[in-house]
Amino acid sequence: MARLNSKAVAAAVVLAAVVLMMAGREASAALSCGQVDSKLAPCVAYVTGRASSISKECCSGVQGLNGMARSSSDRKIACRCLKSLATSIKSINMGKVSGVPGKCGVSVPFPISMSTNCDTVN
Repeated sequence: MARLNSKAVAAAVVLAAVVLMMAGREASAALSCGQVDSKLAPCVAYVTGRASSISKECCSGVQGLNGMARSSSDRKIACRCLKSLATSIKSINMGKVSGVPGKCGVSVPFPISMSTNCDTVN
């Protein structure tokens, strides 16, 4: 039987550990509704009519969320979270909501609407 080089075994163990750590990061990197809610909280005053214009903080949150939702899976999660958040806010104006990304210079790959089927979001 061939004798294994101890340096090669050590390198293989280190490589396996790095791969496992990276896999764990990818799994934990999924977007959460808490993150969506937090990013969009500054927009609530505008979409409920308590503010006449969009704040810089709102646009910063929208841009940050757009940067976080890079994968199809993240965009589906964001869509579901947006719909859930919208149903929890009294006096929400969905017309204003749908216009927020554009006013913040962000292009969203799905319509911001309660009728959007989040399962079809890419």
